[in-house]
Amino acid sequence: MRPEASVMHLDLDAFFASVEQRDKPSLRGKPVVVGGVGGRGVVATASYEARRYGVRSAMSTREARSRCPHAAFLNPRFHAYRDTSLKVMEVLRDVSSLVEPLSLDEAFVDLAPAQLPSYDDDSVRAFAEEVRRRVRDVTGGLTASVGIGSSKFIAKVASDLDKPDGLVVVTAGAERELLRPMHVTVIPGVGPATAERLRRAGITTVADLEDVSEDELVRLLGKAHGHGLSLLARAEDDRPVVPERETKSVSVEGTYDTDLTDRRLMEGLVSRQALNVAERLRKSGLSGRTITLKVRLHDFTTLSRSTTLNAPTDVGTTIARLARSLLGELDLTGGVRLLGVGVSGLADWIQDDLFGDERQEEGDEEPVHELPDLPDQRAWVPGMDVVHAELGRGWVWGAGRGIVTVRFETAETPPGPVRSLRTDDPALSAWRTA
Repeated sequence: MRPEASVMHLDLDAFFASVEQRDKPSLRGKPVVVGGVGGRGVVATASYEARRYGVRSAMSTREARSRCPHAAFLNPRFHAYRDTSLKVMEVLRDVSSLVEPLSLDEAFVDLAPAQLPSYDDDSVRAFAEEVRRRVRDVTGGLTASVGIGSSKFIAKVASDLDKPDGLVVVTAGAERELLRPMHVTVIPGVGPATAERLRRAGITTVADLEDVSEDELVRLLGKAHGHGLSLLARAEDDRPVVPERETKSVSVEGTYDTDLTDRRLMEGLVSRQALNVAERLRKSGLSGRTITLKVRLHDFTTLSRSTTLNAPTDVGTTIARLARSLLGELDLTGGVRLLGVGVSGLADWIQDDLFGDERQEEGDEEPVHELPDLPDQRAWVPGMDVVHAELGRGWVWGAGRGIVTVRFETAETPPGPVRSLRTDDPALSAWRTA
């Protein structure tokens, strides 16, 4: 355990929804729900205005609409989220060489390389406030909640205590006092099933968990889980902040603003991704045994299928053939919004004699397909970025019966006007960032 509070956890508040509110001025201060907008969709993120009505992540869109019917329900724009995340991670890496991203919207930062004059509360707070100010500046006003403690576990708990736009520093030595009144689900790895098992044993708070011997927890939950919970219940966590992890897989994926429905086109896109993966493998001197296909359906459901070879390969035709086979096993009715191909089980050698013939023919076997800007049916989905030759940039408010309604505004403009256009208006097209 560290003798001082020198681990920071930064978590961008309601990230997807906040980016949408930033880029769509008319939605600022209003309920926004990001996720699958169809009947079988799932909420990815809800703004804090929507959360007041009980809307939560992983809730069905149908239930979210019943709780907050006046919210704006938008499809995700992953390009905008990725671009914003990169700017935040640049800020964090500028203040410390030890940054461990967990996802697009959160990361751990080791403050030891930051060379603070002191780790007392005032110095740490001043440092964190400066980081939060810089994050607001580079993201166009997004807020972040920050927790700082003597371990990754405590820093993560602290960042959740004062959301949104909060800052909590847990002084070294005060960790157990902080944890004891909390419910056991505050501990990583305690999900609904484990919490119910602990409840049946009379354990509901961290204080209850602390009073139970490690032997008893091992008997209840198994050796690894019981041992880990015993340590965390006593705030014992010595995991380092790891800035770079060993590469475990190589993958390529693409998210499409409009759902893909042409299976032949999808096969072509998967083949192209497979060739890109193979090229990256060869440049890194790697090969892999397990080929994985990732598909996100129109309703935001994500599917994954994989197959494993007897020996590793870096041959694009082999990876493409297997990926297309995996695609053929899936029901893609309703459309696909994301496709991805990955290779794992990596090695730094290749059994050439198994794949030599295919390697020679690789350049000729895979057809080239152009990425579509917009399918022929010109499906306009809520939240989608568009541009009009005369009216400029905007986003889709809604569409149906041959009409698409667009609000023309961007992050740099005031709330803009709403116009209804024909869905086949030749002046209207999808807009993507460079």
